Amino acid sequence: MITGGNATVYVSDMDRAVAFYVGTLGLALRSRAGHHWAEVAAGADLVIGLHPQSEKSPAPGASGAILIGFNIDEPMADAVERLTQKGVQFRGPIVNDEEAGIALAFFGDPDGNDLYLCQVTRRW
Repeated sequence: MITGGNATVYVSDMDRAVAFYVGTLGLALRSRAGHHWAEVAAGADLVIGLHPQSEKSPAPGASGAILIGFNIDEPMADAVERLTQKGVQFRGPIVNDEEAGIALAFFGDPDGNDLYLCQVTRRW
């Protein structure tokens, strides 16, 4: 079941991005996992996830550099199976990132907007 989520923004420099969103904009830093991930809260209803750019990600500022993630409270395989049965088409296999402590599954909405499921597999 979906329990919340965030809008993920790919960034070129994590320290600079955190300084901007927290220091300049005054948003609250909810969590940070080194240079792998940071979450900032814009009030009670919006979480922005900052993710470093990689060879596999879109360039910051490019199309696809912002996507919406849904946190889940069930095993990823179960969520993927349930949504697949409802017609959701996932883009590739489940990604298990042991270093970051998460599992991800990417898909799109009917218009092709990028979405993903995220299961936390390890707490920092």
